[in-house]
Amino acid sequence: MILFEGRDVDEVHEVVSNHFAPHRLRVVANQPLAGRFTAVHVGAVSVFELGYGADVEVRPGEMPDIYNVHVPLSGHGELRVDNLAVGTESSVVGPGQRLRMRWSGDSNTLILRFARAAIDEALATRLGDLPATPTRFDPEIRAAAQSWLVAMRAFADNAAAGLFARSPLAAAHFEQMLVHGLLDTQPHTLSEVLAEPGRPELPQVLRRAMAYCEEHAAEPITPADMAVAARVGVRSLQRAFRSHLDTTPLAYLYRIRLDRAHQDLLTIAEGRAIGSVTEVALRWGFTHLGRFSAQYRQVYGHPPVRTLRPADRLADNVSEFPRSAAAG
Repeated sequence: MILFEGRDVDEVHEVVSNHFAPHRLRVVANQPLAGRFTAVHVGAVSVFELGYGADVEVRPGEMPDIYNVHVPLSGHGELRVDNLAVGTESSVVGPGQRLRMRWSGDSNTLILRFARAAIDEALATRLGDLPATPTRFDPEIRAAAQSWLVAMRAFADNAAAGLFARSPLAAAHFEQMLVHGLLDTQPHTLSEVLAEPGRPELPQVLRRAMAYCEEHAAEPITPADMAVAARVGVRSLQRAFRSHLDTTPLAYLYRIRLDRAHQDLLTIAEGRAIGSVTEVALRWGFTHLGRFSAQYRQVYGHPPVRTLRPADRLADNVSEFPRSAAAG
C-alpha cells in the first residue's frame, strides 16, 4: 500500500511521523524531493519501504514504544544512535533512544517496526514476567544476526507477495519467529538472562530480581530495591540467590557491572568510543580501582588496561590505576 508518493516535503514528513515518531526533516541543499513510502505489512511486526529521492537529514526526538530495524536496499546512509555512530549498514533502535540519520538521494530502506508490546510479551513468556523497562538492543546488527536478516527479508517478500493477507495465522507465526529470533541473535540488555543455562527452572522471584539487575545495572540500586522488584522480602531474596545461584544479590549485581565495564572497554579498544579504564570503572560504580582491577583479572585473565590497549603493554601492567584512588 502506497502511503506517500510525490514531492511535498510537509506531506511526507507528516505521514512518516504518524507511522514512526515525530521528527525534523531537512532536504539537503534544497534538492527536489521524489519520495515514496509504502506499507508492505502492518501488524505486531510491520514492514515499510522508504525513499526520499533526495539527500535528507532526519532527526527524531526520543523514540516512542517501538523498535525500528533499518536495512538499506540501495544507496547509503549514516546513522547515529544516542550520539554514537553506527558502524554497520543495518541497525536497530528502540524506546528512549535518540536517532539521527542522513540518507542519500538514491536510498531505499526496508524498515521493520516492532511494537514494544510484542518484545515485552516474548520476554515475559521466557522470563516469567514483563520487563520493568524497555529492552535496549546493540544498535549495530552484526554477523551473528545475518541469518535473522535473511529471515526478515523472506518475511518482507512473503508480505509483498500477498501471503499474509490470505493467511493471518501464517503472518502471526512469522512475526513471532522474528521477535524471538531478534532476541536470540542480537545483543541486548537481557541477553545474559535469556542465555543462562537452567533459566526455566529458576523461581519467578529470582528471575524478576535478575532481570531488574540487568535493566538497572547503571543505577545505585540496593538489595532492598531488588527485593521490591522481585515482590519478596530481602531475606527471602538472599536465600533464593544462595540456594539457586550460590551467590548474593550484590555479588550478582557486581558481576553484571563488571561485564558491562568489559564491554565498554572493548568498544573503546575498537575505536567506537573514547575513555579510560578509570572512567569506565567509575561509570559502573567501581570506586576502589585496585579492587576493580583484581576482580577484572580474576574473571578475564588479565587487567583491564590490557583489554583497552592489548598491543601496548604486558599483561601485568596495571599502572592505569593510581594508588591514591578513593576507596569505595
